Amino acid sequence: MCDLELKLDGIAAGVLVENTDKKEVDADKRKRMFASTVAFIRSQTGMNKKEFAEYLGIPYRTLQDWELGNTLPPEYVLRLIAYKVMWEKERGKL
Repeated sequence: MCDLELKLDGIAAGVLVENTDKKEVDADKRKRMFASTVAFIRSQTGMNKKEFAEYLGIPYRTLQDWELGNTLPPEYVLRLIAYKVMWEKERGKL
């Protein structure tokens, strides 16, 4: 399994969030962590924000807010997005 697959697999499994002590992480750091994770997952698809939002079936503005750290996606949504990208990359659909 390559490094990229391990990262996506870890995100999909909740490793990024669950291995972090939530009491010690301040809100700003958590926002930056989630924002960079969303941007990382999107970068692995080679899509721009508009294409990725359409691919996921979510509003462009929602994706933009997630990547800017203005709002946070729920943890389960982040895992599902990572899992979808990982699964489709493995099957050659991305």
